[in-house]
Amino acid sequence: MTTAARPTFEPARGGRGKGEGDLSQLSKQYSSRDLPSHTKIKYRKEEDEDEDFEEESDDDDTAALLAELEKIKKERAEEQARKEQEQKAEEERIRMENILSGNPLLNLTGPSQPQANFKVKRRWDDDVVFKNCAKGVDDQKKDKRFVNDTLRSEFHKKFMEKYIK
Repeated sequence: MTTAARPTFEPARGGRGKGEGDLSQLSKQYSSRDLPSHTKIKYRKEEDEDEDFEEESDDDDTAALLAELEKIKKERAEEQARKEQEQKAEEERIRMENILSGNPLLNLTGPSQPQANFKVKRRWDDDVVFKNCAKGVDDQKKDKRFVNDTLRSEFHKKFMEKYIK
């Protein structure tokens, strides 16, 4: 049989395992990862000190960026002014169009618009002798709808008119 399922005795005693009590018996071995890796300081070279920071090129870049920014602002202002001018022209055109089309007397003289016809259109059956003589024309026009109240239903209304009045 195997002894794998049995508990081990040494680690079960907390803090008093093999070699834990006496520090002189600890292992002298250590890993290569525990060794120091960077043991020398890297110094700056002589030619690197001269190119540390160039203020002249930075000033030139700043001036170029400011000039570009001013150019963009100027373009945006011109674009805004152009849009406002176009909008004002469009509003003026619409206003004049409304003024001219609002007066029907001025519309008649316009060369692009045809002559207006002021005749009142009549229905074809306006001059018929027998007009509105069909019985129950009003009843046909009403929608038949469901009412959830027996006193207000169409059947009850007809019944009351027929038998009670």
